Amino acid sequence: MISGRSGRMGTAQKAVRGLALDIGSSRTRVWAPGAGVVADVPSGPVRRGRVTDATPHRRLLRQVAESAFGGTMDEAVVMLCHPVLAGPAEREEARRMVAGLGPARIVSVNSARAAAAYAGPSGGGPLLVVDLGAELTEVTLLVDGAVQDARLAEVGLDDLAEAGGSPGAVVHAAAEMVVDLWRRDSTGAVRGALGRGVLVTGGGALRLDLTSRLALRLGVRLRLANDPATSTVRGAGLLLSSALRHPGGPRG
Repeated sequence: MISGRSGRMGTAQKAVRGLALDIGSSRTRVWAPGAGVVADVPSGPVRRGRVTDATPHRRLLRQVAESAFGGTMDEAVVMLCHPVLAGPAEREEARRMVAGLGPARIVSVNSARAAAAYAGPSGGGPLLVVDLGAELTEVTLLVDGAVQDARLAEVGLDDLAEAGGSPGAVVHAAAEMVVDLWRRDSTGAVRGALGRGVLVTGGGALRLDLTSRLALRLGVRLRLANDPATSTVRGAGLLLSSALRHPGGPRG
């Protein structure tokens, strides 16, 4: 295990056939079956969820591939996370970056679905996921695991330093997006999701000053994800494990 103030990178104990990858604005995390989170390091040039220079990420992934796959990814499946509202150009750029390493298959999954997978069984039905990230705040309505509606604000924890550390901007953005989803919902799904509790993930879920104010603002119960900073890549790992067990399933 290599560790330090800049991040950590572990070594998989045996060869695996897949990786889950979450490239965040602040951190890049990689998960491997049987090893868990094998890399948690500062992201390369990423701005508001968009990769602006793929070179550092390719270098990181090559290092992980050499450890987990013995230097080749010819038979590997990569579960690649992306923001819920990432555009086609952003998703394609990320896929090209990973494809350059030669995996057999790339499956894309949005961050809300991945986080919900890690949160565990919820009995189906509607679920609101609030992702409080470093440079993005996302609110997503899932119904039986599928995205029904979503909102995105380009504000996150990194912006709080400019506001003297006050969580007000992030709380306001998240609350306004939830309210907008509720106002535009004609099915009652948002109301049902609010009644069940809002799943909060991302690094911001670790800040009590932020989550307590958000709960008060919305007047609902918040359900904090386990290991919220890594819940997306861990959830993607669970989906990856399912894909590895059913190789003939839908392709991303």
